[in-house]
Amino acid sequence: MRSALVTGGSSGIGLALARMLRDDGYKLTLVARRPEPLEAAAAELGALAVPANLGDPDECVRAVAAHASRYGQMNVLVNSAGIGIGGSFAELDTKRIGLQLDVCLRATLVVTRESLSLLRASRGHIITLASIAGTIPTPGLAVYGATKAALISFTNSLNREEAEHGVRATAISPAFVATKMTDWTGLPPEEQISTDDIVELVRAVLKLGPKARVPNIVVERVGDVV
Repeated sequence: MRSALVTGGSSGIGLALARMLRDDGYKLTLVARRPEPLEAAAAELGALAVPANLGDPDECVRAVAAHASRYGQMNVLVNSAGIGIGGSFAELDTKRIGLQLDVCLRATLVVTRESLSLLRASRGHIITLASIAGTIPTPGLAVYGATKAALISFTNSLNREEAEHGVRATAISPAFVATKMTDWTGLPPEEQISTDDIVELVRAVLKLGPKARVPNIVVERVGDVV
Protein backbone atom coordinates (compact mmCIF):
# COMPACT_ATOMS: atom_id res chain seq x y z
CA MET A 1 0.00 0.00 0.00
CA ARG A 2 1.17 3.50 -0.84
CA SER A 3 -0.27 6.56 0.87
CA ALA A 4 -0.15 10.35 0.55
CA LEU A 5 -1.14 13.29 2.70
CA VAL A 6 -2.41 16.38 0.85
CA THR A 7 -2.91 19.69 2.65
CA GLY A 8 -5.30 22.07 0.94
CA GLY A 9 -6.73 18.92 -0.60
CA SER A 10 -10.36 19.96 -0.88
CA SER A 11 -10.05 22.38 -3.81
CA GLY A 12 -7.83 23.80 -6.54
CA ILE A 13 -4.40 22.37 -7.18
CA GLY A 14 -4.48 20.25 -4.02
CA LEU A 15 -7.67 18.48 -5.09
CA ALA A 16 -6.35 17.98 -8.63
CA LEU A 17 -3.19 16.37 -7.24
CA ALA A 18 -5.22 14.25 -4.84
CA ARG A 19 -7.27 12.91 -7.74
CA MET A 20 -4.09 12.03 -9.62
CA LEU A 21 -2.66 10.24 -6.60
CA ARG A 22 -5.89 8.29 -6.08
CA ASP A 23 -5.88 7.27 -9.75
CA ASP A 24 -2.27 6.13 -9.37
CA GLY A 25 -3.13 3.87 -6.44
CA TYR A 26 -2.39 5.93 -3.34
CA LYS A 27 -4.51 5.89 -0.20
CA LEU A 28 -5.17 9.47 0.82
CA THR A 29 -5.49 11.84 3.72
CA LEU A 30 -6.94 15.23 2.83
CA VAL A 31 -6.46 18.19 5.15
CA ALA A 32 -8.34 21.48 4.82
CA ARG A 33 -9.98 24.12 6.97
CA ARG A 34 -13.59 24.02 5.77
CA PRO A 35 -15.36 20.75 6.68
CA GLU A 36 -18.05 20.74 3.98
CA PRO A 37 -15.89 20.81 0.83
CA LEU A 38 -13.35 18.60 2.60
CA GLU A 39 -15.93 15.91 3.32
CA ALA A 40 -17.18 16.10 -0.28
CA ALA A 41 -13.67 15.65 -1.68
CA ALA A 42 -12.89 12.83 0.74
CA ALA A 43 -16.11 11.02 -0.18
CA GLU A 44 -15.26 11.31 -3.88
CA LEU A 45 -11.75 9.95 -3.41
CA GLY A 46 -12.31 7.46 -0.60
CA ALA A 47 -9.90 9.48 1.53
CA LEU A 48 -9.49 10.18 5.22
CA ALA A 49 -10.74 13.72 5.90
CA VAL A 50 -8.96 15.75 8.58
CA PRO A 51 -10.48 19.21 9.14
CA ALA A 52 -7.75 21.45 10.52
CA ASN A 53 -6.79 25.09 10.83
CA LEU A 54 -3.18 24.82 9.68
CA GLY A 55 -2.49 28.30 10.99
CA ASP A 56 -2.32 26.53 14.38
CA PRO A 57 0.88 24.45 14.75
CA ASP A 58 -0.88 21.96 17.03
CA GLU A 59 -3.42 21.31 14.26
CA CYS A 60 -0.55 20.60 11.86
CA VAL A 61 0.83 18.00 14.25
CA ARG A 62 -2.61 16.47 14.71
CA ALA A 63 -3.19 16.15 10.96
CA VAL A 64 0.01 14.17 10.40
CA ALA A 65 -0.72 12.00 13.43
CA ALA A 66 -4.16 11.18 12.01
CA HIS A 67 -2.57 10.04 8.75
CA ALA A 68 0.00 7.92 10.60
CA SER A 69 -2.69 6.36 12.76
CA ARG A 70 -4.77 5.38 9.72
CA TYR A 71 -2.04 4.17 7.35
CA GLY A 72 1.12 3.65 9.39
CA GLN A 73 3.31 5.02 6.59
CA MET A 74 3.59 7.81 4.01
CA ASN A 75 5.07 7.85 0.51
CA VAL A 76 4.14 11.35 -0.63
CA LEU A 77 3.49 14.62 1.17
CA VAL A 78 1.80 17.39 -0.82
CA ASN A 79 1.98 20.82 0.83
CA SER A 80 -0.72 22.70 -1.07
CA ALA A 81 -2.44 24.74 1.64
CA GLY A 82 -1.87 28.46 1.34
CA ILE A 83 -3.39 31.91 1.37
CA GLY A 84 -2.52 35.06 -0.55
CA ILE A 85 -3.72 38.53 0.40
CA GLY A 86 -3.15 41.18 -2.23
CA GLY A 87 -2.59 44.88 -1.81
CA SER A 88 0.05 47.45 -1.04
CA PHE A 89 2.44 46.26 1.65
CA ALA A 90 2.37 49.72 3.23
CA GLU A 91 -1.34 49.22 3.92
CA LEU A 92 -1.21 45.57 5.00
CA ASP A 93 -2.10 45.14 8.65
CA THR A 94 -0.15 42.86 10.96
CA LYS A 95 -2.93 40.29 11.22
CA ARG A 96 -2.93 39.72 7.46
CA ILE A 97 0.87 39.52 7.40
CA GLY A 98 0.78 36.93 10.17
CA LEU A 99 -1.94 34.87 8.52
CA GLN A 100 0.11 34.44 5.36
CA LEU A 101 3.26 33.61 7.30
CA ASP A 102 1.38 31.08 9.43
CA VAL A 103 -0.50 29.24 6.67
CA CYS A 104 1.88 29.46 3.72
CA LEU A 105 5.17 29.05 5.56
CA ARG A 106 4.99 27.81 9.15
CA ALA A 107 2.30 25.22 8.44
CA THR A 108 4.37 23.73 5.63
CA LEU A 109 7.44 23.56 7.86
CA VAL A 110 5.59 21.90 10.73
CA VAL A 111 3.67 19.40 8.58
CA THR A 112 6.89 18.48 6.77
CA ARG A 113 8.84 18.07 10.01
CA GLU A 114 6.16 15.84 11.47
CA SER A 115 6.06 13.73 8.29
CA LEU A 116 9.79 13.18 7.89
CA SER A 117 10.09 9.98 9.92
CA LEU A 118 7.42 8.34 7.74
CA LEU A 119 8.94 9.69 4.52
CA ARG A 120 12.41 8.51 5.51
CA ALA A 121 11.07 4.99 6.00
CA SER A 122 9.56 4.97 2.50
CA ARG A 123 12.29 7.11 0.84
CA GLY A 124 9.39 9.30 -0.18
CA HIS A 125 8.66 12.55 -1.95
CA ILE A 126 7.68 16.01 -0.72
CA ILE A 127 5.81 18.22 -3.19
CA THR A 128 5.40 21.83 -2.08
CA LEU A 129 3.30 24.37 -3.95
CA ALA A 130 5.37 27.53 -4.10
CA SER A 131 4.76 30.21 -6.74
CA ILE A 132 6.48 32.15 -9.48
CA ALA A 133 5.91 35.03 -7.03
CA GLY A 134 8.75 33.54 -5.02
CA THR A 135 11.16 33.94 -7.93
CA ILE A 136 10.38 37.41 -9.31
CA PRO A 137 9.31 40.80 -7.91
CA THR A 138 5.56 40.75 -7.22
CA PRO A 139 4.18 44.15 -6.27
CA GLY A 140 0.88 43.72 -4.48
CA LEU A 141 1.86 40.24 -3.26
CA ALA A 142 5.00 41.07 -1.31
CA VAL A 143 4.32 38.91 1.74
CA TYR A 144 2.87 36.04 -0.26
CA GLY A 145 5.91 36.13 -2.54
CA ALA A 146 8.24 36.21 0.45
CA THR A 147 6.65 33.07 1.89
CA LYS A 148 6.99 31.28 -1.44
CA ALA A 149 10.62 32.32 -1.81
CA ALA A 150 11.20 30.90 1.66
CA LEU A 151 9.56 27.62 0.63
CA ILE A 152 11.84 27.34 -2.40
CA SER A 153 14.87 27.94 -0.18
CA PHE A 154 13.55 25.45 2.38
CA THR A 155 13.10 22.83 -0.32
CA ASN A 156 16.68 23.27 -1.53
CA SER A 157 18.10 22.96 1.98
CA LEU A 158 15.85 20.02 2.85
CA ASN A 159 17.10 18.12 -0.18
CA ARG A 160 20.66 18.40 1.09
CA GLU A 161 19.72 17.42 4.64
CA GLU A 162 17.59 14.43 3.65
CA ALA A 163 19.70 12.99 0.83
CA GLU A 164 21.14 10.30 3.08
CA HIS A 165 17.60 9.18 3.93
CA GLY A 166 16.44 9.04 0.32
CA VAL A 167 13.79 11.75 0.75
CA ARG A 168 13.42 14.08 -2.24
CA ALA A 169 11.63 17.42 -2.28
CA THR A 170 10.32 19.48 -5.17
CA ALA A 171 8.83 22.97 -5.13
CA ILE A 172 6.33 23.79 -7.88
CA SER A 173 6.38 27.51 -8.74
CA PRO A 174 3.65 28.37 -11.25
CA ALA A 175 2.24 31.65 -12.46
CA PHE A 176 -1.54 32.07 -12.29
CA VAL A 177 -3.31 28.69 -12.27
CA ALA A 178 -7.02 28.54 -13.10
CA THR A 179 -8.55 28.00 -9.63
CA LYS A 180 -10.87 29.98 -7.37
CA MET A 181 -7.79 31.49 -5.74
CA THR A 182 -7.05 33.43 -8.93
CA ASP A 183 -10.60 34.68 -9.60
CA TRP A 184 -9.46 38.13 -8.43
CA THR A 185 -7.16 38.48 -11.43
CA GLY A 186 -10.03 38.77 -13.91
CA LEU A 187 -8.17 36.44 -16.27
CA PRO A 188 -10.40 33.85 -17.93
CA PRO A 189 -9.45 30.24 -17.17
CA GLU A 190 -8.28 29.63 -20.73
CA GLU A 191 -5.67 32.39 -20.29
CA GLN A 192 -4.22 30.73 -17.19
CA ILE A 193 -2.19 27.61 -16.51
CA SER A 194 -4.37 24.53 -16.11
CA THR A 195 -4.35 22.38 -12.99
CA ASP A 196 -3.82 19.49 -15.44
CA ASP A 197 -0.42 20.99 -16.29
CA ILE A 198 0.59 20.94 -12.63
CA VAL A 199 -0.69 17.39 -12.26
CA GLU A 200 1.40 16.15 -15.17
CA LEU A 201 4.55 17.80 -13.83
CA VAL A 202 4.07 16.27 -10.38
CA ARG A 203 3.28 12.86 -11.87
CA ALA A 204 6.56 13.03 -13.82
CA VAL A 205 8.53 13.95 -10.69
CA LEU A 206 7.06 11.02 -8.77
CA LYS A 207 8.07 8.62 -11.55
CA LEU A 208 11.74 9.65 -11.56
CA GLY A 209 14.38 7.08 -10.68
CA PRO A 210 15.94 7.17 -7.19
CA LYS A 211 18.98 9.20 -8.25
CA ALA A 212 17.04 11.97 -10.03
CA ARG A 213 15.89 15.02 -8.10
CA VAL A 214 14.13 18.20 -9.25
CA PRO A 215 14.41 20.97 -6.62
CA ASN A 216 12.11 23.54 -8.25
CA ILE A 217 9.89 23.77 -11.32
CA VAL A 218 8.98 27.26 -12.50
CA VAL A 219 5.94 27.34 -14.78
CA GLU A 220 5.51 30.59 -16.70
CA ARG A 221 2.24 31.69 -18.25
CA VAL A 222 2.59 32.26 -21.98
CA GLY A 223 2.36 35.99 -22.63
CA ASP A 224 3.73 37.09 -19.26
CA VAL A 225 6.90 39.19 -19.22
CA VAL A 226 9.01 38.13 -16.25
